[in-house]
Amino acid sequence: MKLRASPVLTDGPIPLMAPAAIFLSIFFLVPLGYVGWMSLSQPVFGLQNFGRLLHSSLFASVLYQTFKTAFLVTVLSLVFAYPLAYAAANGSKRFATFLLTVVALSFWTSYLVRTYAWMVILGNQGPVTALLAWLGWDPAPKLLYTTFSATLAMTHALIPFMTMSLFSVMKRIDPLYVRAAESLGANPLRAFATVYLPLSAPGIVNGCTLVFISCLGFYVMPVLLGSPRDQMIAGIIGDQIEQTLDFGLGSAISIVLLALTLAIYALYNRFFGLDRLWAGGDR
Repeated sequence: MKLRASPVLTDGPIPLMAPAAIFLSIFFLVPLGYVGWMSLSQPVFGLQNFGRLLHSSLFASVLYQTFKTAFLVTVLSLVFAYPLAYAAANGSKRFATFLLTVVALSFWTSYLVRTYAWMVILGNQGPVTALLAWLGWDPAPKLLYTTFSATLAMTHALIPFMTMSLFSVMKRIDPLYVRAAESLGANPLRAFATVYLPLSAPGIVNGCTLVFISCLGFYVMPVLLGSPRDQMIAGIIGDQIEQTLDFGLGSAISIVLLALTLAIYALYNRFFGLDRLWAGGDR
């Protein structure tokens, strides 16, 4: 009996893409188009909202603060996640499973729950303040509602992205390369710096890109944990919509943030290719 191929598969990828395309069109492209329309039509049709942003020193300051915070969080995430991913990739299978499970548990926990957990930990009556007071720090420093608390919480939230990106690349690095370098006279530190670190570079680039872009749109943690002076661009959008009811200006800021994010994606695609971003650096 001769089997016939399914007509869905033989007609090409379009039927398979149709459900996702319809879903994205209804719940992403249409709302995004409406935001773009409001940025041009509220209160009157024109580019006045983008002109206000161009001449706003507050928007320039918040934009600078957002990129500075995103860069700092990206660097800290890399510093903490690299040893973690290295240990998981080069340890035993049971140890790797344990580490990745801990990372995944943090990832699966709601952002709001993690934010309130940091509020308890860093609060004036929290365990960190009590420990500093017990060590003789009198008066104990205020940790909550500072740049430190917001940066720490965002780093904690984004470490799983960096760890997974690094682990997916490190797991494919053959340990024989490092042993070969050591057998040729390189000490362990030099073998790591000249062999292992360059081979893990695709994971570093992917992780930094994902963390940086994700951090640009953070809203809850900077608002609930950070200082008002360190407000990020998502907080400004929230203020325009919830407090001043200036939907036109809020929409214009959203369009600018989207354009900057797409510019970063385009830059990554120019030098590395977007297919590598989700394939762990492997084509």
